[in-house]
Amino acid sequence: MISPECIWPLGAELGEGPVWSTGEKAVYFVDIKRKQVHRYATETRETMTWPAPSEPGFIVPADDGAFVCGLRKGLYRFDPRTGAFDKLKDVERDVAVNRLNDGFVDPQGYLWFGSMDDEEKAPTGALYRVSERGEIERRDDGYVITNGPTTSPDRRTLYHTDTLAQTIYAFDLDEHGALSNKRTFIKVQGTAHPDGMAVDAEGCLWVALFGGGCIERYSSEGTQIDTVAFPCSNITKLVFGGDDLRTAYVTTALKGLSPARRERETLGGGLFAFRSPVPGLPQNVMTRGLVRER
Repeated sequence: MISPECIWPLGAELGEGPVWSTGEKAVYFVDIKRKQVHRYATETRETMTWPAPSEPGFIVPADDGAFVCGLRKGLYRFDPRTGAFDKLKDVERDVAVNRLNDGFVDPQGYLWFGSMDDEEKAPTGALYRVSERGEIERRDDGYVITNGPTTSPDRRTLYHTDTLAQTIYAFDLDEHGALSNKRTFIKVQGTAHPDGMAVDAEGCLWVALFGGGCIERYSSEGTQIDTVAFPCSNITKLVFGGDDLRTAYVTTALKGLSPARRERETLGGGLFAFRSPVPGLPQNVMTRGLVRER
């Protein structure tokens, strides 16, 4: 049995998007609804928090030592040394109800991210990739809530989540970032909704279940092979870290819980960790298309 430990009971309203900083041995993640970026140093347990100008859907490391952060209406460079956010690119300025959501850097250094209807009603969300020249390229659309883009170890499959439809899709992915052969990979049953996800070194997919109180592990064929239970309902995403990439760091959320549930789930919104039986894949760094808008 895998037993997650709450390592930072910060009570995030919508904790999301953990990434691993190898050099700092730290986890960075966001609280979307409280407009915050957080850092947890795994060796010293030191914590830091920065305010963001608008809702940060994701944060990913960049090759200049800073981070790229997807705020409500654009991509920004975030420097934790100063706390400054500098705009790189506008995204979907013409879709008022939308905001950016989950993001991921692929092994080639390209950023993938999604948008969503912030009211969680209309299929106005889309999946994007940032090109070599910094252009925002739409790769798929028709989503209410996008989540969890990630790729297989051989880089030939991209997984992407339609959270409201409880569906994880698989796409064929070529070396130029083109997607084809969209198909249903996992259909989650019951009342839980698939949120963020990560792939391990064996090619298995670990899926955080919002409202499900667990993370489920699936084989590369889509068969469920393991479950990690948590003492709170809303599990949002995980990242593999540590020197051996076998420590999973997991974000959770209080969003959507009634006052009574919030009182019962005392660790809801906390940052958790557990040891994985297999290592994950290394944290990728954004090296392509980091172009400042002029």
